[in-house]
Amino acid sequence: MTNGSSDRIHAELAAWVAAAPAGTRLPSSRTLSARHGASPVTVQKVLHRLAAAGLVESRPGVGTFVRRRAPRGPVDLGWQSAALGAPHVRYPRASPTQRSADPDAVALHSGYPVSDLLPAAAVRAALARAARSEASVRRAPAAGLLELRAWFAADLAGDGGFGTAASPVSARDVLVLPGSQSGLSAIFRAIVGRDRPLVVESPTYWGAVVAAAQAGVELVPVPSGPHGPDPEEVASAMDRTGARAFYAQPTWSNPHGARWSDDRARAVLDVVRARSAFLVEDDWAHDFGIDAQARPLARMDDGGHVIHLRSLTKSLSPAVRVGAVIARGPARDRIEADLAAGTMYVSGVLQAAALDVVTQPAWRTHLRALGPRLRARRDGLLAALRTHLPEAAVDHVPTGGLSLWVRLPEGTDLEKLTRAAAARRVLIAPGDEWFPAEPSGPHIRLTYSGPEPERYPSAVAAIAEALREQRG
Repeated sequence: MTNGSSDRIHAELAAWVAAAPAGTRLPSSRTLSARHGASPVTVQKVLHRLAAAGLVESRPGVGTFVRRRAPRGPVDLGWQSAALGAPHVRYPRASPTQRSADPDAVALHSGYPVSDLLPAAAVRAALARAARSEASVRRAPAAGLLELRAWFAADLAGDGGFGTAASPVSARDVLVLPGSQSGLSAIFRAIVGRDRPLVVESPTYWGAVVAAAQAGVELVPVPSGPHGPDPEEVASAMDRTGARAFYAQPTWSNPHGARWSDDRARAVLDVVRARSAFLVEDDWAHDFGIDAQARPLARMDDGGHVIHLRSLTKSLSPAVRVGAVIARGPARDRIEADLAAGTMYVSGVLQAAALDVVTQPAWRTHLRALGPRLRARRDGLLAALRTHLPEAAVDHVPTGGLSLWVRLPEGTDLEKLTRAAAARRVLIAPGDEWFPAEPSGPHIRLTYSGPEPERYPSAVAAIAEALREQRG
């Protein structure tokens, strides 16, 4: 029984319980198993979830019943507005990419790969081993397990990539993170500073926009497209504002999938070097190459200008939130101090499990097989768009990553389209949140790393129907 089926049974039973009078007895486990075509173990797990949520109660020897819910009147929480005062920072709204998907919906909005694309068996085995180890009862080092830090350093070095010597980083330059999002916040606070400018690509990762708001950093957008930003635009923005940092995703940028050429990478890095500045390289898609391989800019850097951010959360499992920031010199020390004040340290169990997986021979085998599987999904979604939504444009077919950046006809109301698609059980991510300033046009980001790729054609057809309905 898959997790999807378990979620479906849970959703159906929860709806039934919500409509049933208190005290109503639920059908027996045997009846539920037969009705839903599920094993008794799966049914029991669903009932335990309902009980944990306070929806049902079990009476040993009698059965399971809809729990009585005491009526509750409205609570006046208005006092909190005066107690809290005006917010110091206006955060962007919660991202649509973080919405939970209905079990029957086609999820084209989430940036996390479905479990079928993850080394799930290896992760489960590694977590079990880590839970039985000393890591489960010991405090991890503040900077992270030495062996894991050494792995991140060695993995970054790779084969040199740009025809130069491999990156000179060592384990000491690596700080382990509880996911890359906390790393962004720490870097922006420690390296940029409140009320200071930070140059960013536009569009750019929405999480970076949120992290910048949290850190009180002033964003300075420069346009970026299929080949990355124009180095002269970056130089102009840095000179005009006095910015000493540039945040970028040179390898399969989220959302539009750009991968900088070697010449573009050298030119941008020259701009940063000439201004004694930093380039914050978000290498989130390192493991998701399809028609090309990742070649981090940090491999070109021998002067400590590149602060490299890497995560294993999407590559291994959303439950294994482990990442790393790689920096050298005083920059590294400032980031470490900021992290220590916030996260203190990352779970040793998660670090041990992550290290276990990535040092197994099966990890490289998994990555070699992942590219062709992502290619099939990407090409399937592209074909569906060309057939069912020809008025949309995909200006750049990414050679890696997890999504397509789709430009819609001018005048498209993205908010209405998103709601109309959801009503047709298709979840999409409107593109506005990826722009630090005004959007350059109506876009949606569609991921091809979700479940059921065989439903892409019907999902895109539903989006097309919603778009035609909007346009009258």
